[in-house]
Amino acid sequence: MTGTTMTIREMCDAFQVTPRTLRFYEAKELLFPIREGQKRLFTRRDRARLKLILRGKRFGFSLEEIRQLLDLYDLNDQQATQLIKTQELGQKHLADMERQRSELDLAIRDLKEQLTWVDEMVKSLHSSQAAE
Repeated sequence: MTGTTMTIREMCDAFQVTPRTLRFYEAKELLFPIREGQKRLFTRRDRARLKLILRGKRFGFSLEEIRQLLDLYDLNDQQATQLIKTQELGQKHLADMERQRSELDLAIRDLKEQLTWVDEMVKSLHSSQAAE
């Protein structure tokens, strides 16, 4: 790492992403590395933005939602708008995740019941075959 910038390789190593991922986020105007010919140098701001992008993706935010939140940083209101919007979106995604978990818990319970029934049927077939 040279001073306050990082190369694409250093970014990949630090954040466990591929060069393609970084170029994609750059193309989507989520990251703005300094260009020196073919070389990309990522600033501390790019690193902070990438950390937020990856966290947002993990939480189920779309890239457009992430872009909107990142763009709110520059409003000069001490991040109040950004924080409020993040909270609103976060609550929505949390509710969605909890609903999905509830649906998944129900599906798991139903599958376990079905597998128990199948197991009993298999045992029944084996015991009736053994009795013949």
